[in-house]
Amino acid sequence: MKKIFALVLIVILFSCKSKTNYDTIIRNGMIYDGEGGEPYKADLGIKNDTIAFIGDLSAATASNEIDAKGNAVAPGFINMLSWATESLIEDGNSQSDIRQGVTLEVMGEGWSMGPLNDKVKKQQQESQSDIKYKIEWNTLGEYLNFLEKKGVSCNVASFVGATTIRTNIIGEDNRDPTSDEMESMKQLVKQAMQEGAMGVGTSLIYPPAFFAKTNELVELCKVASQYGGMYISHMRSEGDKLYEAVEELITIAKEANIPAEIYHLKAAGKDNWPKMDSVIKRVERARTEGQLISADIYTYIAGGTGLTATMPPTLQDGGFGKLRERLQDPVIRKKIAKEMNSKTDKWENFYYAVGNPEKILVVGFKQDSLKKYIGKSLGEVARLRGTSPEETAMDLIVQDSTRVDCIYFLMDENNIKKQLALPWVSFGSDEGSYEPAGVFLKSNPHPRAYGNFARVLGKYVREEKVITLQEAIRKLSNLPAKNLKIQKRGQLKVGNYADVLVFDPAKIKDNATFEKPSQYASGMIHVFVNGTQVLKGGEHTGAKPGRFVKGPGYKKNN
Repeated sequence: MKKIFALVLIVILFSCKSKTNYDTIIRNGMIYDGEGGEPYKADLGIKNDTIAFIGDLSAATASNEIDAKGNAVAPGFINMLSWATESLIEDGNSQSDIRQGVTLEVMGEGWSMGPLNDKVKKQQQESQSDIKYKIEWNTLGEYLNFLEKKGVSCNVASFVGATTIRTNIIGEDNRDPTSDEMESMKQLVKQAMQEGAMGVGTSLIYPPAFFAKTNELVELCKVASQYGGMYISHMRSEGDKLYEAVEELITIAKEANIPAEIYHLKAAGKDNWPKMDSVIKRVERARTEGQLISADIYTYIAGGTGLTATMPPTLQDGGFGKLRERLQDPVIRKKIAKEMNSKTDKWENFYYAVGNPEKILVVGFKQDSLKKYIGKSLGEVARLRGTSPEETAMDLIVQDSTRVDCIYFLMDENNIKKQLALPWVSFGSDEGSYEPAGVFLKSNPHPRAYGNFARVLGKYVREEKVITLQEAIRKLSNLPAKNLKIQKRGQLKVGNYADVLVFDPAKIKDNATFEKPSQYASGMIHVFVNGTQVLKGGEHTGAKPGRFVKGPGYKKNN
């Protein structure tokens, strides 16, 4: 009798659990939990901000019920390299990424939105282009709290930028820090880590980051390491000195005892395409030796950066203002034109690497008078203006008083497929998150802003079968979450935060092109962030439940 009573009690308890009231039930979907295993059919229940149940919920009800039959149910995707720093201030809906399933934007590629002293804050305010905003914060943590309070549809996180740290203490001069300055820089890293930064980010190809030596970066990373952070880097070279740049990253990671990630892993310039196999072997050897080295990529053969990348970084010793002055000196201009056309291992020469000014698209200006050139190649603009491409590049920078946004066709499609298949590679858009309206149409984004993540699932999984769907989902969610040491995200698991996607694997695809980049991806049906639905039937709900996701070193009431 006791055994029968116990059995009945178990049945009643299970029945009660399955009948628990849920806010949302997603029924009949194929569950891809993010760990890379085979999918399985089940229901998923969401209560408040949490995944409350995965299994059979046929006896349960919810105020919001979704039939996901024939669709994939997956964890929210993580954008490992987001430049939504300003676009989220302008519009917190994060439309172009939400419609691809991105529920967490991770920022901080060398430059972060804090810390900012008065001088740096003034420079940041004056350098604003199409998007205008008042800087109401001083530290990185304050910026991320500002976004959360303002309201954003996605979760947000950030590395602290080594460039930002350096600029606060040293300025933009080409010199080493003094011992006192080094200590001040380390204190700023400490503060950022305690506020929730994910680690230290660098962009060593660009000045003034270019001026930082390896030992300086090791010292900053040692501080981040004490708080469980990561080092993540746009390396010093992605072309002619790619091997040396990878060695520097591995050295920094080893000496600082810190995990490290390569931002947008690539071999740039046709002469360097054959190097990728050796780079992969070197990273895998480091991993075999116990170092936690990973990488992220975007899924296009073109990168995006400033027109200033066609010129020696030393021209910016002292800041952009000094560069602009130098570009107006006839003697210096003649020398620059020669250097732009010369192969060198002293700096990353994008002009030489693309091999042709027709492979440089001009996509963003600050001055309205120059916006007529948006979408044209540098070669075409040069012909319209009647000047050489080299002179045109210099003139545009001077006239716009900015670095001038450009797209460079530098990479090899076969390498992208090779990188995409690596188990330690995740994904980052290296772009903002926009909508095709208003201020966002004043410049052309890179199509990766609208298509980077959907392109993985459409082009490389469904069409070309480079990797399986379950492996792609792992690399879009669980892998970056583990690398960042983020708790309760990146996996469909009871008790985790409900960052949940429903999409059609047969229809998801990127629609953005280089000619027409501002086009949403299709195939993403529903998106939940912290249990709140932000995409319903493919349309944005206007909800803004995003949170500041803090790194492992976060100390409350810091």
